[in-house]
Formats: sequence, C-alpha cells, structure tokens
Amino acid sequence: MDAADFSAVLSEVRRFVRDRVVPLEAEIDEKDEMPADIREAAKKMGLFGFALPEEYGGLGLSMYEEAQLMFELGYTTPSLRSMFGTNNGIAGHVLMVGGTEEQKAHWLPRIASGDVLASFALTEPEAGSDPSTLTTKAHLDGDEWVINGAKRYITNAPLADVFMVFARTDPDAPRTRGISTFLVPAGTPGLTVAPKDHKMGQLGAWTADVFFDDVRVPASALVGRDAGLNRGFGTAMGCIAHGRVHISALMVGMAERLVDESVGYASTRKQSGKLIGSFQLVQGLIADSQTDYYAGRATVLEAARAFDAGTDTKIGPSCTKYFASEMVWRVADRAVQVHGGAGYMRGVAVERFYRDARLFRIYEGTSQIQQVIIAKALLGEAARG
Repeated sequence: MDAADFSAVLSEVRRFVRDRVVPLEAEIDEKDEMPADIREAAKKMGLFGFALPEEYGGLGLSMYEEAQLMFELGYTTPSLRSMFGTNNGIAGHVLMVGGTEEQKAHWLPRIASGDVLASFALTEPEAGSDPSTLTTKAHLDGDEWVINGAKRYITNAPLADVFMVFARTDPDAPRTRGISTFLVPAGTPGLTVAPKDHKMGQLGAWTADVFFDDVRVPASALVGRDAGLNRGFGTAMGCIAHGRVHISALMVGMAERLVDESVGYASTRKQSGKLIGSFQLVQGLIADSQTDYYAGRATVLEAARAFDAGTDTKIGPSCTKYFASEMVWRVADRAVQVHGGAGYMRGVAVERFYRDARLFRIYEGTSQIQQVIIAKALLGEAARG
C-alpha cells in the first residue's frame, strides 16, 4: 500500500479504537458481546480483510504493515481483533495458501467484506498445540466427503458462516501427513455448535466446541481439490506462522495500553501525601514495563520484516510469539501492582487486561511449544538425541 494511504488507515483505526471502542470496554466485558454498530463500523473500514489480497477485496497489507495495524488494534479489548482476526488470519489464509482459484474467487471477497465470518477448526480435546495428533476423520463416499469428529475452543464458532475443518483423510500416513482441509458451511446437516464457552477473560470474543456427525460435503469442499488432498497439515502450519506474528503485534499494543494506564495512575494517585510516581520502586515497575514494551515492538517488527522477505517463517514467528506473550503478562502484572488494591477491582482497565493477557501464553501455541519449536530448529538432529 502507498505510504500515505497506509498512514491514513492507521490514523483512522487509531481514532476508531480510542474514541469508539475504548469507552465501551467495560460494557463489552460485562455483557460478553461486541456491539453490532462496532461490527458494522469495522466492516466499513475494511478490517475484515486487511490481510487479504486486493484482488479479492482486501487491503493487501504486508506482514510489516499488518503488525503496525495490530499495534493500534491491541490498544483496546482483544475481542475487537478477534471479531475479524480469523477472517484475515488463520481462516482466510487457508484459502490463500491452499485454495483453488475457484475457491478463492467464491469465498475470499465475502470473507474480506465481513459478509462471511470464517472459523479455523483445527484444535481438538487431545490435539491442541500439536495438531498432528488430531482424530477428526473424513472419508470419500461416492462424490461426497463424510466428516466425523469434534473440535474445541473454536474462535467465532457460534457466529461463523463457514468452517475451515481439518480432518484425517489417510489414517495410515505419518501423523503430519494424511490431513486435509474442508470448507464446511454453517448449517450443514450433522454440524453442531455447542453453547459458547465461559472464559476467564477476552469476553466479547466467543469460542465453542464444534461437532461433526456424518457431515457430508461435496468433493469441491476439499481445499485445493485433488492437489490439497493430505496436505492440510502444511497448510495449517503456514497459517499459524502468520498468525503468531499477527497475535504478537496485538500483545505489543496491549502492553502500550498497560504502560499508559500505569503512568496515568502513578501520576495522579497519592499515598503518604505524595504522588506514587515519586516512589522509586513504582518508577522501577513502570521502567521495566516500558522496556518490555519497547523490546516487544522491536522484536515483532523484525519478525515481520523477515516473514515478508521469506527469510524466516518459522523461528522468528515462534520467537516473537513466545517473547510477546510472556512480555505482556509481565507488563499486566506490574500494572496491577502499580494500581495496588484498585488494580484488583472489576471495572478497572488493568484488572480486565490482566485476565485478557493470560490467554496469550496458551493459544496460537503455548509458550512451551514455542520453546520446543525454537530449540529443535536450532539444534536439528541433536534435539532428537
């Protein structure tokens, strides 16, 4: 995108986030629901397709540009980003990476506009950070695929119009092979979405279990058609790598907000007749958080540059996801500490962000999985003993 146009997009999103969404954060958290007018405004701004190609109605942002946009979106409740994150990220990228031209033309324009909400159905009760162990199965019956299994914690499942479903199509193949991806529209007979999950945080972003009981879809529902058969695992990993940089940038935006909340409170709250910002131990907490934020921002931008260049699409995304998720958790913890007892009270922003931040160390691959990925990539055969 032209630099001037991109700057205008960032400015518009910043105003939208800070003027319209931030004042609604407590309401979103209390009701566990994103207001309809915010959803419609996001559609009009093109936020459902910022990472999708222009030829399909998206903004076509690079990873580096996307990271900067996520810094802005991360300044408020993460449920805002979750509303359109799967369209741009792991769900939309399934089609970008593995779809046929016909599938892209049919689905991507509607996904980019927000007319279709897509979900990424990969995680299962016993296949989370390691999706190679998934047990959902699909077999060909005439000219239809029949899918059976269950998925867990699927983002936007209660609202989704289409699910990108990963299922094992060759039970005899090695774990990372024999997996394919299917486009399954909501309402298909046999597809059931459970009631939304009751989570600790990130309220307003809905997740739910999804069940497949002899769900039948046409042969054309196989992502990539014949070329995509048994190649779903590679598609998933490519989408997840992009998602790790994407979500890391969101965490940096949250860290910035937490630093601002800490500075604002320490600059106005008095204790023992003095502003608490004058106490050196409080200054130390804020200095550590600003340093963490600064390092996180630099790490994400470097990972985004390398991702765009194609020079690092594995270690970099894992490094930045690992660092950013642990970083924002530290910053959130310090923000509560700076606020003292007030930081433990519902209705105070840092209390809500503290709950929201905890999930980042789990989804898109736990911190422990990131450690394993990084170490194995560096050690090679030595890591296998």
